[in-house]
Amino acid sequence: MRLPIVLVAGGLSLLAGCQTFTQPEPAAPTITTAPVVVEPQVTAPVEPEPIKITDVWQRIRLSLSLPVPDQKLVNQYRNWYLKHPQHLARVSERAEPFMYLIVEEIEKRNLPIELALLPIVESAFDPFAYSHGAASGLWQFTSPMAKHFGLEMNWWYDGRRDVPAATVAALDMMEYLYRKTNNNWLYAIAAYNTGEGRVLNAVKRNQAKGLATDFWALDLPRETERYVPQLLALADVIANADDYGISLYPIPNQPQLKVVDVGSQIDLALAADMAGMKLNELHSLNPGFNQWATAPEGPHRLVVPLEHAELFETKLAASDKDQRLKWQRYKIKSGDSLGLIAKRFNTTPSALRAVNDIKGNRIIAGKHLLIPVSSKDPAKYLLSADQRLQKRQSGGSGYKMTYKVKSGDSLWLIAKHHKVSVSKLAKWNGMAPKDTLSIGQKLVIWQKGDSKAVTRTVNYTVRSGDSLAKIASKFNVSVSQLVKWNSLSTKKYLQPGQKLKLYVDVTKSRV
Repeated sequence: MRLPIVLVAGGLSLLAGCQTFTQPEPAAPTITTAPVVVEPQVTAPVEPEPIKITDVWQRIRLSLSLPVPDQKLVNQYRNWYLKHPQHLARVSERAEPFMYLIVEEIEKRNLPIELALLPIVESAFDPFAYSHGAASGLWQFTSPMAKHFGLEMNWWYDGRRDVPAATVAALDMMEYLYRKTNNNWLYAIAAYNTGEGRVLNAVKRNQAKGLATDFWALDLPRETERYVPQLLALADVIANADDYGISLYPIPNQPQLKVVDVGSQIDLALAADMAGMKLNELHSLNPGFNQWATAPEGPHRLVVPLEHAELFETKLAASDKDQRLKWQRYKIKSGDSLGLIAKRFNTTPSALRAVNDIKGNRIIAGKHLLIPVSSKDPAKYLLSADQRLQKRQSGGSGYKMTYKVKSGDSLWLIAKHHKVSVSKLAKWNGMAPKDTLSIGQKLVIWQKGDSKAVTRTVNYTVRSGDSLAKIASKFNVSVSQLVKWNSLSTKKYLQPGQKLKLYVDVTKSRV
């Protein structure tokens, strides 16, 4: 039994002795460290400062996208613009009220910004422009195209000159032409000038001959072949105006106009007073209105400067619709008709029917009509159709005569008879050379005369015994002049009491 005890005791002493040994430090565990990858320091890209566009011309420059090729006609038109910087200076000033509105509409539709320059090519930004082709307004719409794209035209109103309405119609037309011409903008722009049929037919002719079909290879009317190059040259001049030394009238890149729905017919003079503006200022922004008031059946929109809009809307809301026009009570006389009364009071039969709730044309003598009349002298409405025509008709040289159109007449025949050009005759009368005439229409004709002459208009009443030769001798004019001035026939005798008009040099007259 001792052995186990000894073994136990020895074992204990060994355990006790083991506690006096210096134990080696256990080995540190091996740590496998992945190689340190030093990431390159990435600097966040510095966003460029957004370009602050303060001028509409700058906005146009930044968006121009159509290529400007090195073509002879493009270069010619570029040179013309560079040699006539005053032209673009004038045009850019005229563009100021409307260009922001036009650019907004183009960008909203995602169309080429070059289209904003078309009114410069078409009308030099004159909303009253009327071309030889009977086109009118900034966008130079002909009557058929205007009607097709929703513009109204009547005695009171011509939508071709209503800038907001005509801009929408012109861009609708451009989108239509772009689709019709296989999404080719040069074709579409050419088609705006000459019609898509001519452009597509020119393409087909070239295809049939195995020729190139780009715009520059097409056989188109001379005007159209120059139309597209002129626009592209203009775009290049606008894009590089600073380099070319061209000064454009600055146009703030912010809304300048507000279109206000008036809700009823209103006298333009009254509307101008409500807006705190001069009559001509308001009418120049609303050139679609031909007369002294907005159209009875509408549109009832007026364009006013933004800074005048709040005052105008406030006063408009406080006004009674019946107070927006001046009224006259007229007693119908025997022999009257709506047409005669309308002509007398510078209005239309349809306006009289609408105001007086008349069905048809029947009116009764002794009854009364309410007739809208201008609040000011009609001569004060300088931008009305009548006043514009009078101004144009007074712009000739020599002496002015009036010709009354008769059956069988045309502008060409009248011009030939009076030895003037058709273009001048049309211009004097606010017409296009191809316009039709109506019997009884009065035309102004300017005839050449002695620059030292003192010409007076004489209204002469034919007396018993008078003849053309006797009257001509009396006033020192020719028989042929008497015949021309009064649209007479040499085969018919003069009648006592008949009225004649003569243009007499009082320094040579025997009277």
